[in-house]
Amino acid sequence: MSARIVVVGDVLLDRDITGSSERLSPDAPVPVVDVRHVHASPGGAGLAALLCAGRAGGLPGEPPTVVLVAPLAEDDAAAELRAQLTGIDVHALGHEGGTRTKTRVRSAGQTLVRIDAGGPGTPLEVDAGGLAAVLGDADVILVSDYGGGITRDESVRRALTETAARVPVVWDPHPRGGSPVPGCAVVTPNLAEARAAWGRLDTARAEVPDESLAEALRVGWDTRSVAVTAGACGAFLATSGTAELLPTVPVDSSDPCGAGDRFAAAVAVQLAAGGSVHRSVEAAVAAAARWVEAGGAAAFRDGRIGPDGPAATRRPASRPLAQDPQEAAIHAVAATRARGGTVVATGGCFDVLHPGHLETLRRARDLGDVLVVLLNSDDSVSRLKGPDRPVVAQQDRAALLMGLRHVDGVLVFDEDDPRAALDRLRPDIWVKGGDYTPDLLPEAPLVRSWGGRVEVLPYLPGHSTTGIVQRITAGNVDAR
Repeated sequence: MSARIVVVGDVLLDRDITGSSERLSPDAPVPVVDVRHVHASPGGAGLAALLCAGRAGGLPGEPPTVVLVAPLAEDDAAAELRAQLTGIDVHALGHEGGTRTKTRVRSAGQTLVRIDAGGPGTPLEVDAGGLAAVLGDADVILVSDYGGGITRDESVRRALTETAARVPVVWDPHPRGGSPVPGCAVVTPNLAEARAAWGRLDTARAEVPDESLAEALRVGWDTRSVAVTAGACGAFLATSGTAELLPTVPVDSSDPCGAGDRFAAAVAVQLAAGGSVHRSVEAAVAAAARWVEAGGAAAFRDGRIGPDGPAATRRPASRPLAQDPQEAAIHAVAATRARGGTVVATGGCFDVLHPGHLETLRRARDLGDVLVVLLNSDDSVSRLKGPDRPVVAQQDRAALLMGLRHVDGVLVFDEDDPRAALDRLRPDIWVKGGDYTPDLLPEAPLVRSWGGRVEVLPYLPGHSTTGIVQRITAGNVDAR
């Protein structure tokens, strides 16, 4: 049985008028656009619903059932909206005024002007009982606020507040909308929205660094977590006292339109599939980057991309484009989780690579879809192995590992054991080589705390880095 996602929000009709502009108007110093195409599609909560129905998290299997709760007018634009909400179960509320439309006039890939019409879109005649029944059947609720008034309506807010106690609510806020109801699972403002929201919450105007905004808002809004999207930086996620940056890989794009909808929809889909908040936000960061790179909402409206982007732009997790080992690891993990794959990690010094290392890495990679190596830093190796080690510096060790086809990324850590690095990465499978049982590993309880598992692979006999170093030191490189 498929998951059920209810999207609550403001719907509008997005139109793109595209053409060419080669002359100025004779009656005003403005460009003349010769129209070639007119594209229209649902925007606001309508776009969010379509993204959810299209498995915005890139997960395999049956797509979720999506219900859209939104004020809808009775006019030609609304009829066009309904016709394009294919596969979406629409629960319409009364709508004040005409359908809200956003019309962009574009030439050579650039928007020349945007024309907004309709509205205000405030909900009318809300059936509180019917709304509560729709929300109560949801596995996840996504609130897509576009400032039309639905999140300020007392009946809607009351129903969402009551439901948030038992159903995860993802709230994508708007500066003109109502504040998130208490108990939301995740609130997803962008950085500008987060700064403005903090200014409204804190009358003393206390300065809060960008990296601390997510935690400040989590407390101020009384929500379980806040993910502040920060463009090319990724997202700051706060869940319990501190915020961490979940980075993204920068992409080339001039149009980030719709990235917030893509992000929030991906979070909702991942949560509906049983993902944790951390993994859902991590997958959403990667999904939003792919969306922007593929052309954003404009490309979606004219059919050039679907909810998960064009196949040609999707990067296989096993061959990330980033050359830096750490960036490669971040990208590979995010891309793998976005499509529901399995992340495997292993760790060690890897001071002098030998066939035993290669066999362990090969078998580890076979356990999942991507392999990240947690590599001891030079200082860490010296503390563990002695002042004469490592033989090979960490930068070169990382480069050698990245040259192996079984390794997708390398993360260097400075501690004496990998637990802190593991807690940041949170792989599905942690692999160690040796002749002991998983229960003897000090990191095993940590890995199991997030649902991961530990695998121990036996060493390939006759190979040891320490032995190789001793033979080289003794001048006997051929000895076994």
